[in-house]
Amino acid sequence: PGGTASGGEILATKAPRKAERRQWERQERRGGTRPRYRVRRTGTGSRPAAGFQLPVSSFAERPKLPDNYTQDTWQKLHEAVGAIQSSISIKYNLEELYQAVENLCSYKVSATLYKQLRQVCEDHVKAQILQFREYPFPVHRNDSLDSLLFLKKINKCWQDHCRQMIMIRSIFLFLDRTYVLQNSMLPSIWDMGLELFRNHVISDKQVQSKTIDGILLLIERERNGEAVDRSLLRSLLSMLSDLQVYKESFEQRFLEETNCLYAAEGQRLMQEREVPEYLHHVNKRLEEEGDRVITYLDHSTQKPLIACVEKQLLGEHLSAILQKGLDNLLDENRISDLTQTYQLFSRVKGGQQILLQHWSEYIKNFGTTIVVNPEKDKDMVQELLDFKDKVDHIIEVCFQKNEKFINLMKESFETFINKRPNKPAELIAKYVDSKLRAGNKEATDEELERILDKIMIIFRFIHECGAAFTSKLEGMFKDMELSKDVMVQFKQYMQNQSDPGNIDLTVNILTMGYWPTYTPMDVHLNSEMIKLQEVFKTFYLGKHSGRKLQWQTTLGHAVLKAEFKEGKKEFQVSLFQTLVLLMFNEGDEFSFEEIKMATGVEDSELRRTLQSLACGKARVLIKNPKGKDVEDGDKFIFNGDFKHKLFRIKINQIQMKETIEEQVSTTERVFQDRQYQIDAAIVRIMKMRKTLGHNLLVSELYNQLKFPVKPGDLKKRIESLIDRDYMERDKDNPNQYHYVA
Repeated sequence: PGGTASGGEILATKAPRKAERRQWERQERRGGTRPRYRVRRTGTGSRPAAGFQLPVSSFAERPKLPDNYTQDTWQKLHEAVGAIQSSISIKYNLEELYQAVENLCSYKVSATLYKQLRQVCEDHVKAQILQFREYPFPVHRNDSLDSLLFLKKINKCWQDHCRQMIMIRSIFLFLDRTYVLQNSMLPSIWDMGLELFRNHVISDKQVQSKTIDGILLLIERERNGEAVDRSLLRSLLSMLSDLQVYKESFEQRFLEETNCLYAAEGQRLMQEREVPEYLHHVNKRLEEEGDRVITYLDHSTQKPLIACVEKQLLGEHLSAILQKGLDNLLDENRISDLTQTYQLFSRVKGGQQILLQHWSEYIKNFGTTIVVNPEKDKDMVQELLDFKDKVDHIIEVCFQKNEKFINLMKESFETFINKRPNKPAELIAKYVDSKLRAGNKEATDEELERILDKIMIIFRFIHECGAAFTSKLEGMFKDMELSKDVMVQFKQYMQNQSDPGNIDLTVNILTMGYWPTYTPMDVHLNSEMIKLQEVFKTFYLGKHSGRKLQWQTTLGHAVLKAEFKEGKKEFQVSLFQTLVLLMFNEGDEFSFEEIKMATGVEDSELRRTLQSLACGKARVLIKNPKGKDVEDGDKFIFNGDFKHKLFRIKINQIQMKETIEEQVSTTERVFQDRQYQIDAAIVRIMKMRKTLGHNLLVSELYNQLKFPVKPGDLKKRIESLIDRDYMERDKDNPNQYHYVA
């Protein structure tokens, strides 16, 4: 039923057993004929006795048929077929009818029998068309009720036809398996039924047009959100497939209407909806059409149908979608919407490529706003790190770690970060310095290591940094790693000391060539600190003879335990803050001058230190008189009533703002690092070219150097190399240079 039958058998009681029929069929395929045997029972009783034999004999001569046997038998079969077609009961036993067909085939009347059966079936099918010709055909396709009734009527006709042909075939099975099988030009009884229905019913122009219109109307209503009879659609479309008219009669019109529908829908919804809602709708439509293929459309329709939806809802609007909404999705970090965008764009030819272009433009535009605005210098490095984390997460989660998106992201970072010479490199270097100074006061070792790894990635995007600059930064990281190993050994060393003391000392060993230049400051440490310094010095130089240690007090920090009326607290403080606070173990009040003399801290540094302790958020000391600035003669009193919600409190040292002179100094140091790269490039070019004019040399240098440089600076480096006999001027032409081997 439903047009999906493939000639199944309905056999009457006592029809040949399945195993027996299969044996006959195999023999027929080999070109033989079914053996004809009669069983003659001898003896009495329902079962043979033990050892009883059934004599089987083959008829040497075929007995003659009674007069009029063929005509009478056909009449009987004709009546049975008519009863099946009229859906009334058959007078004859099905086994008897099956046997009658077998007998006729045995007496060489198969050809006549087949023609007679075909004629009866054809007459019946032809008669069916009358009910549809008499059926009123509406002028408008949208007369949906009338159309639905028509579809149900044609479906019932088809279902009845299938059921009838299965029953008829079961009676004429012997004919189908012998005569028809041996004549390749003849269609099987089932195929004959399909052919007749196709030729006389579905090929009728009015019937076919009305059927296809009705099917398309149902699908249109379903696409508009109405519930329709899907089983009816499945049955009718299966009918068209079985009759082999699906593609020519239905699929072409279906795809044309689908194309028009989604072309109009795409234009309309792109105007009405925001990008996330539009993409959600596209995804929903694709799922719906996929479900239609599974539920009632022929599988062959899937590829052109989905391609049509993708083209009209996505392919025609790729640029418009990205221009309208990609920046917002990226700004707001809409992970699920970005994932959907990538997945949908990956389905369409050229979709990924245009997404890549917009992705790159977004990174360059957003990154440029971070880098070129001097007002953002304070937060530039942190914003760069946050932005890099964000795009990395999007690539991993939304873009499936696509290598093209990773590579283009790197190129885009490299483009925008080099739009402003010097400053990014300078600020990154200072950021690293501040993080390493803070050490584990701000983050654990693991967190600090992760931050520094991320900074290295950003650092490598900067052209001006070059190998020498990057190697310095990597040297800094190496120092931190080696320092960890040294401290493990030092702690083991301290356990073997007779008087290890009660202060825990951690030391970072910094190689001078890698780190910024720090101004040494001699301060007055207490005796316990001095003793620990000497113990470490003995330990370290014992392992590394010939090295010199210089203590950088400006980078030191400590954890202090303190007792107040409210209870115990711990403070994370700088070494200078430590020296000031330890004085209050000896007294409750000291003047600015007394503190300065006792600690040895430089004047301006001490004022900022006292400000952080007496004028900040955590006021461990009370300044008298009150005020924001520390003046000569000010007195500082221990605040026994100090309260704070935290047990461990970090008191930040007030940072001194970078002066113009320091900025100039930093820029000069950056240029000093670069001049070695300029010198190397000049020598490399001259060694290869031997003789070169000034303008050509400068042009070659601009091509090779990845950082901005002024013509005047290049001229200075050329003069320096001439003075050092790496090259010389031509005697007759001062703008011509020769390489000196």
